[in-house]
Amino acid sequence: MNIGDNCNRRPKEGVSDENDDESCSSDRETKKKDLNGIITSLMLLEEQGNGDRDEQNDKFHGEKSIMESTRNKKARTVLELHSNLQDYYSEIEETGRVKRKKSRVTAAATVSETEKQSPNGGSGKCESGQGQGQQRRLWVKERSNAWWDECNRPDYPESEFKKAFRMSKSTFELICEELNAVVAKEDTTLRNAIPVRQRVAVCIWRLATGEPLRLVSKRFGLGISTCHKLVLEVCSAIRSVLMPKYLQWPTEDNLRKIKQDYESISGIPNVVGSMYTTHIPIIAPKISVAAYFNKRHTERNQKTSYSITVQGVVDPTGVFTDVCIGWPGSMTDEQVLEKSALFQRAKNGGLLNGVWVVGSSGYPLMDWVLVPYKQQQLTWTQHAFNEKIGEIQRVAKEAFGRLKGRWSCLQKRTEVKLQDLPVVLGACCVLHNICEMKNEGIDPESTTEAVDDEMVAEDAMRSVSSLKARDAIAHNLLHHRFAGTAFL
Repeated sequence: MNIGDNCNRRPKEGVSDENDDESCSSDRETKKKDLNGIITSLMLLEEQGNGDRDEQNDKFHGEKSIMESTRNKKARTVLELHSNLQDYYSEIEETGRVKRKKSRVTAAATVSETEKQSPNGGSGKCESGQGQGQQRRLWVKERSNAWWDECNRPDYPESEFKKAFRMSKSTFELICEELNAVVAKEDTTLRNAIPVRQRVAVCIWRLATGEPLRLVSKRFGLGISTCHKLVLEVCSAIRSVLMPKYLQWPTEDNLRKIKQDYESISGIPNVVGSMYTTHIPIIAPKISVAAYFNKRHTERNQKTSYSITVQGVVDPTGVFTDVCIGWPGSMTDEQVLEKSALFQRAKNGGLLNGVWVVGSSGYPLMDWVLVPYKQQQLTWTQHAFNEKIGEIQRVAKEAFGRLKGRWSCLQKRTEVKLQDLPVVLGACCVLHNICEMKNEGIDPESTTEAVDDEMVAEDAMRSVSSLKARDAIAHNLLHHRFAGTAFL
């Protein structure tokens, strides 16, 4: 109920009119003043809000202008830097162009002066060729190849030739004839091709001595890059042409003879190969360094060592019948075996059913891999068996010793890139087989001992039947007096 209603009802209730008029007038004045105060407060609040908004707008526009100014400064700085770089590179390019021009002028003047004095003399020679009426010239640095010319003479001593190339002249000629179709190059209008004999000689001398390419270049009168290219080309040709012929798994007839020879050595029947894994030192690779780190050689030599592995199976004469090359040096013998093609063929194709490949304690005992007893306490029978297994293992170790002795590059950290190394190592194995087949002896001073720290296989036995077969062989050796007495 509002005040007006009260003013209208009061006369009916018998209250005096004068008092009622004064009371109603006073209420209206109070209400009016309250309304005016409220309106004034609202107006003040509105003005204050407008002032705050204006202040915020001014602040926002100020910050925006500062950010735009800063961005403009950065843009101008970047443009100035880009302009300076452009000027700098332009100046360098111009300087290089001037230097190249001066060097060409100087070279032309030198050639002209040399031709005036002696067309075929000086520190170089100018080879030319005639083609389609236009003469072309190529400036070639003159290098002395007197040493190779001396070795290439027919009357050069056989002993000196074998000392340099680890083989006789007849074996060297055989290799050259086998590789002639792949290695030979044709003469061009710019220069004459390097003869096949010299190409093969560069490769074999490099493998035999392990000397750096700088010395190979001086020996044969060729450029360093040319020698490097020749070594890889000839090694690739040896691996592609000669490996299928001179390094392959024996035929059935050859396997029978191998079994007889190994049985005559040890008394153990059905042995078709002696298996061993050696390590070839390498320079620390740029990638996967940990994989090639050889912990055992590092601890033994007190020097950080990196290596790759070469697993080989040899016959009684020391000829390789199977090789697996290139796995990192941190892998155990057991792991390398599992990665080899021989393991896959034996597992899937039944290549080695009923026969044995003798390995060291680093390999597991399998249906086709025969290894020595590895426990600490051995019986006389087991001692005797290990002795005979050692005689077969010695065949493989001595073969690897001759391999490294012939090709000294296998004893040094080579300059060959890691991806090219399997090709070079494969070529060394093939050349080793050729020398063994041709009865090429090796200087006793060059022979090395294959020393590789063996580790007992993690899974030492993978077949119960092979365990029983090994026990039967051990008992037969002792009962038939094939076992020696070195263990006594």
